[in-house]
Amino acid sequence: MPVRKRTSESSPAKAPAALPSVVIENVTPQIDAGRHAVKRIIGDTCHVGADIYKDGHDLLAARLLVRRPRTRQWQYSPLTYDYHSDRWSGEFAVDELGRWVFMLEAWPDYFATWRSDLEKWVGAGQDVTLELREGAILIREAAERAAANTKTRLEQTAALLENSARQLDERVAAALDGELRQIMASHFDPSLITRYGRTLPVWVDRERARFGAWYEMFPRSQGSEPGKHGSFREAERQLPRLADLGFDVVYLPPIHPVGSTHRKGRNNALVAGPDDPGSPWAIGNAAGGHSAVEPQLGTLDDFDHFVERADELGLDVALDYALQCSPDHPWVSEHPEWFDIRPDGSIRYAENPPKRYEDIYPLDFWCDNWRALWEACRDVLSFWCEHGVRVFRVDNPHTKPFAFWEWVIQEIQSEHPDVIFLAEAFTRPNRMKGLAKIGFTQSYTYFTWRNTPKELRDYLIELTQTEMAEYFRPNFFANTPDILHEYLQTGGRAAFRVRLLLAATLSPTYGIYSGFELCENEPREPGSEEYLNSEKYEIKFRHWDAAGNINEDIEKINRARRENPALQYLNNITFLRCDNDRLLCYRKSAPPNELIVIANLDPDRAHESTVHVPLHELGIAENQPYQLKDLLTGERFTWKGIANYVFLDPKLSVGHVLRLLHPDTETNRK
Repeated sequence: MPVRKRTSESSPAKAPAALPSVVIENVTPQIDAGRHAVKRIIGDTCHVGADIYKDGHDLLAARLLVRRPRTRQWQYSPLTYDYHSDRWSGEFAVDELGRWVFMLEAWPDYFATWRSDLEKWVGAGQDVTLELREGAILIREAAERAAANTKTRLEQTAALLENSARQLDERVAAALDGELRQIMASHFDPSLITRYGRTLPVWVDRERARFGAWYEMFPRSQGSEPGKHGSFREAERQLPRLADLGFDVVYLPPIHPVGSTHRKGRNNALVAGPDDPGSPWAIGNAAGGHSAVEPQLGTLDDFDHFVERADELGLDVALDYALQCSPDHPWVSEHPEWFDIRPDGSIRYAENPPKRYEDIYPLDFWCDNWRALWEACRDVLSFWCEHGVRVFRVDNPHTKPFAFWEWVIQEIQSEHPDVIFLAEAFTRPNRMKGLAKIGFTQSYTYFTWRNTPKELRDYLIELTQTEMAEYFRPNFFANTPDILHEYLQTGGRAAFRVRLLLAATLSPTYGIYSGFELCENEPREPGSEEYLNSEKYEIKFRHWDAAGNINEDIEKINRARRENPALQYLNNITFLRCDNDRLLCYRKSAPPNELIVIANLDPDRAHESTVHVPLHELGIAENQPYQLKDLLTGERFTWKGIANYVFLDPKLSVGHVLRLLHPDTETNRK
């Protein structure tokens, strides 16, 4: 019989059993050895895997321990072993928002080992009298750990196994009884447990963290006539239009009072005209700071009404959270120690040498009074949460301490686990990954600068097939007030349609900035990604149904996203072989919902190609015709075999979103 009892840990040389007898390693999912949480959505199943083994031939048992948010009680479930992969696995459903944790335990299952060996001896016709006595010892040990009724049952079984007066077949049958196996499995010796060395966190968000279409809108540009400063009430009139187009989130750049000192004029001019509204990112004046609204937009009550109306239409309101101040912000006079004071006593402007932004003072997050500053910044978020905001787009988070973000996100989400934070950080890859790890729900990406099939394939593979898939949720904004890519500048209307199609089908979360639907594409100057007459510095007035708009494309693609689960997930993409390097082809799969997307990335020329369809994965025979429906045009195509012909003229159609029609349910659907 193997040694089963642990002895004192004070003398390893004399007590090898005191050391872990089981190895638990390569546990998934985890990020940086449990330093950061993997991310899931409420309703998901979290699948857990591990390599678990020990020396010798003993069988093992293992279990998964899970602790729900705001509880201390562990829930247990067994792990199962797969011989072919040599991996143990388990799972748990996450049905509550917040921070979950899990860990693993394993131990040598001496009874299961004995039982397995007994079956083999019996099958070989060997004398098992001694083996039955050994089994009785194991059962009596378990009886000492059992409650009264079970204890009696186990003691009786042990006595039967030892009773040579009873028939051997009867004793063997009792030893191999299935109920006995279950009882013994639940009354193992706890001193044999090896526990994985750490608990592993899982953060669970609401569905909007995974799936949603964002629309960025300046409220001040929603006035009823050119040049007139818009209000919340006027911006509210745009909400039904956005809901009809299929958007889920309306994102507002800063809505706070705009500073006057060194206010920027049109096109970022250093001197503002008398009617120039200034940059809304220059936050604060005599009317207040980050917890106030620009008086020309209305009142807090008007903002509350805007949020209520958005909620009625199924829209989340996202606010910009920009931690910087104009020279007129109340914090400048009340807390000058929160800023970087230069040797001459002046406060340092925001800088990106050789540029200075004289209308903005950055905060010094490591000033002597940093705790008070951090708490004030947290209180700003809490204030807007009290006004119904549950989504924040965070401006340039990579320029503030990561320690602050980790702290403040935990502070807010401990009270409001449904709050979503989007990191607007166009910076080095490791910084972007780091922000996602420490708690940002979503992240801006390099999508804007990925414009060829190879660039997009490589980028999506990185996002979906590496560790990033566990913590980095991309938000594919096709444009922003700061970024008008050359592809849009030169590609005309077709380029906007292509980028919309790609953003909305490659990622479950994407966004556009106002004017994208009108194909606004005039840069400030050649080689610049800044817009001419940027809305950051002036009020815009737009006719939303102007000729050349792509509203119909937006409405159709957003409807397809809502009706097709395959477009609501990130990691279900497979790139398909295509014989033309100007076309991008990929499959999005959420069985039975199967989509094939084909996009012509050349906005100027028509292209044709052969697309190779993975018939085996789709369950289609090579000689079997199959139908696909284009969700953008309603057209139906009958294909046969692996290789099928596609022709795309960007003047007519920049791509297909093809849904595989299942003959038993969809062939005749209108």
